[in-house]
Amino acid sequence: MKKLRVLLVDDEIMIREGFKRLFDWDAHDCEVVGEAGDGMEALTKIDTLCPDIVIMDINIPVMNGLKVIQLSRIRHPGTAFVIVSGYDDFSYCREALRLKITDYILKPVNYEEFGTCIDNLKISLFERRVSSAPESEKQEERTIAGLTRYLQEHLAEEISLSVLAEQFHLNPQYISQLFKSEIGVNFLAYLTNIRMERAKKLLLSTSQSIAEVAERSGYGDYRVFTKVFKKSEGVTPSQYRRDFLDTDAGEGKKR
Repeated sequence: MKKLRVLLVDDEIMIREGFKRLFDWDAHDCEVVGEAGDGMEALTKIDTLCPDIVIMDINIPVMNGLKVIQLSRIRHPGTAFVIVSGYDDFSYCREALRLKITDYILKPVNYEEFGTCIDNLKISLFERRVSSAPESEKQEERTIAGLTRYLQEHLAEEISLSVLAEQFHLNPQYISQLFKSEIGVNFLAYLTNIRMERAKKLLLSTSQSIAEVAERSGYGDYRVFTKVFKKSEGVTPSQYRRDFLDTDAGEGKKR
């Protein structure tokens, strides 16, 4: 897997230096290829460097980060954006969701959580690549595409490397290595990511109980599901649903 190109956008030099020095980009198959301190500079760097990932603050001079992302989406639809901000405001999170931003990280940055964010982003980029890949793709990519498709189709069931090995007649260790080499994350990280994505969709699009959402997302014990969800998203499933619906209702009243 080739290294992903990263652009850092923040008006505080120390924040950018912190990202470069305190986070192990090599361990996550990434490299920082540029920096920007304001919105106009960010737009220029995105055009010239064509990064895979942009780490973006919201409150930057000249043009705020959300506007930069909105304009960049037109010319660079394949670029992934991660917001790192001091604004703990769900309305910003909702705008980020509308702009299809990969994640929203609060300052001060927890670099362990940021590493999980980068791994989740690699999964998103992999799935985008697979969905647009031609039929003539190499055998390893056909195999990993089949494995990930099976996971999506059987997400509510008990799934493990041994289950996949039996279904695809492959060695479990080979499957484990394939996830790491083709996606950039291990099998468990990928499985947890797609289960959390399904859970979030169910929480916001249905009125199902937390236990029902947990079961449909592959967790027989809703308490385990709640623990995993909170570690992944920073809030409990109930809080995630309540925050979104409360904000939506508030905007509806304004309209």
